[in-house]
Amino acid sequence: MVCLALAPPGLAGESAPVRIGSKAFTESVILADIVAHLAKNDGLETEHVKGLGGTRLLWEALLAGKIDIYPEYTGTLSEEIFAGQGIRGVPALREKLAEFSLTMTDSLGFNNTYVIGMKEELATKLGIRSISDLGEHPDLTVRFSNEFMKRADGWDALARRYRLPHRDVRGLEHALAYEALDKGVIQVTDLYATDAKIRKLQLRRLEDNLIHFPKYHAVFVYRTDLEQRAPDFAAALRSLETAIDETAMTSMNARVELDGRSEEHVAAVFLDRERGIQSRVRERSVTEEIARYTLEHLHMVVVSLAGAMLVGIPLGVLAARKLGLAQPILGAVGIIQTIPSIALLVLLIRPVGYFSDELGFPQAVVALFLYSLLPIVRNTYTGLRGISPQLYESAVALGLPPSVRLWRIELPLASRMILAGVKTAAVINVGFATLGGFIGAGGFGEPIFAGIRLNDYGVILQGAIPAAVLALLVQGLFEFVDRMVVPKGLRIEPIE
Repeated sequence: MVCLALAPPGLAGESAPVRIGSKAFTESVILADIVAHLAKNDGLETEHVKGLGGTRLLWEALLAGKIDIYPEYTGTLSEEIFAGQGIRGVPALREKLAEFSLTMTDSLGFNNTYVIGMKEELATKLGIRSISDLGEHPDLTVRFSNEFMKRADGWDALARRYRLPHRDVRGLEHALAYEALDKGVIQVTDLYATDAKIRKLQLRRLEDNLIHFPKYHAVFVYRTDLEQRAPDFAAALRSLETAIDETAMTSMNARVELDGRSEEHVAAVFLDRERGIQSRVRERSVTEEIARYTLEHLHMVVVSLAGAMLVGIPLGVLAARKLGLAQPILGAVGIIQTIPSIALLVLLIRPVGYFSDELGFPQAVVALFLYSLLPIVRNTYTGLRGISPQLYESAVALGLPPSVRLWRIELPLASRMILAGVKTAAVINVGFATLGGFIGAGGFGEPIFAGIRLNDYGVILQGAIPAAVLALLVQGLFEFVDRMVVPKGLRIEPIE
């Protein structure tokens, strides 16, 4: 526990919150936590949205104003954000960022460039010391991080530069590559220069003998209005320039990934040692964390499912009543279901951002709502269309108006089918809501993505097991609701 003396709490509410983002790898989270501690020390209300996936997601969130600042690298700005524009060096990058009402600090003091790595033992055996040497071993199993596969300075450019013959090259999650290397499942992957596991797993950093990779100096990219909103904090931010060398950053990464300390704690220790800024870090127990994840997860599921029921059931009724609209309605909700979940979450950041300043929860709720529509709409339509024509004719013969027929006869008769659709949507929602952790929505996805990033199965299970239990509980709850809501006559089980 690192103790603390912060500015008076009353000052925190005087400025708009400082929203800090970080990518889904340890170093980015540590750097963002350092910034969060600085902001709190300046009396600012602070929110750190951790592990927001890759570069593009953070960039879109920054442009949309969902976050104010995040750690970035000059090479990523040059080769990914402004790819093909020939913008290199801090002055040129700063000038380009100004077009988006953004700016950046100077280098924090270290260059975390990409390196190509493999096991030291295997590299020695094969005589591989540089990237060029890989060309003589086309049979090696090569896997790179998904982001590296698509970058301007990534695999395609690297293969052209070094004339590498490898053809079966695919992407995988960066954090999983270390275990795959250690177990010999793969032989070559991309690493970051400050990765703590390079030394632990005895990996060799292959020489970039043709100087393919640019410099990846760590910087903070932030919205220029932050300098007006919080000038003291902006000054404190610039004080970090040249303050962290490669050794210090690698050591901080190691304390998280190898020693099991939290990023927040490691960031606080750094500021205490280097700046004399003390920050209170309260390490929550596993029970407390699971309780928080559960509430966040349930919040997403309940809100999205309620919205889907309010919209989906009327849509199903409309499709059943107006047959000309049936295929367009069912087709529309079916198409939504085919959109990859991660892609949908990212695509919703900007449009949902017009209605909410928050990042994570609103986008996750809208995505869950959209995914819930298909089973509810389809089952409502099927249940209503499956009612016996004789019952319709009897209701019409009695002179019952359409609204009364719907509420008194049709919906009760279709209730079991409708409830089955709602139950399916609810169970799907519980599982899909874990992906909300990819965009900082919280819930059980937070420990799952953190565990993947840290390659810690225990942390992954803190999210995976409760999520599975919650899905079973939800299914059991709807079995109970089925007995309470569905008319008794419709619940008679067939005699075996």
